Amino acid sequence: MVRLAVDGLIASGAVHLVVVVVPAELVDAASALLSSTSLTGDSMPPVPVRVVVGGAERTDSVRAGIAAAPDAGYYLVHDAARALTPPTLIARVAAELQAGRPAVVPALPVVDTVKSVDAAGAVTGTPDRALLRAIQTPQGFDADLLRRAYATDLAATDDAGLVERLGATVHTVAGDPLAFKITTPLDLTLAEAVLARRRDAPADATASLESAGTPEAASADTTTQLATADSLPGGDSAQLSRSADRSEVAK
Repeated sequence: MVRLAVDGLIASGAVHLVVVVVPAELVDAASALLSSTSLTGDSMPPVPVRVVVGGAERTDSVRAGIAAAPDAGYYLVHDAARALTPPTLIARVAAELQAGRPAVVPALPVVDTVKSVDAAGAVTGTPDRALLRAIQTPQGFDADLLRRAYATDLAATDDAGLVERLGATVHTVAGDPLAFKITTPLDLTLAEAVLARRRDAPADATASLESAGTPEAASADTTTQLATADSLPGGDSAQLSRSADRSEVAK
């Protein structure tokens, strides 16, 4: 999945450097895996791929990725477990950053009813799902904003949560069902089915498969892969991507 994620980042045309952050024992495996990755995006010069050592926790690894791209003007933090994320979605987030948004995340409407529960499992409330969104990656940030967020000891379940706690406004763009996170056996079965369909589809049908099911615009640890883009049109950017499982480096 790591290689699929890297290829997707490069194909977006918004990434100019990919830094893959992994545990020390996986550096050689990741380097070998990515050595033959296509390093040229559309209308772009060759895209370097660098592998660096991460930390004990996810936040440590993201910090290592940020340190590996100190001159970037923007960061896109992306889960490598979302290996089928369409390049168009990555480019959409990057474009919003270029337009001046300080923080941007892809979002999908929530289709299930969501309940809050107490420690005993009793339902305590039912939020209005019309106001809820499921957040995907890549999550894009002004570089100074993300650096400030990671300079604190604040806790959050994602990078957007960190910058929210600094008081920054996080904007949403339309997500994509193909950007689902591959973490369970069922997820893997679905991913394999999508890849098999892509292999069997005529070349001129590939684009429609990439975007099938994309909703209308939404309103408002382990191995880490950092992809960096030296420049968006008009600025510098860097992209970080996190893998969900150490075994993915071998795939």
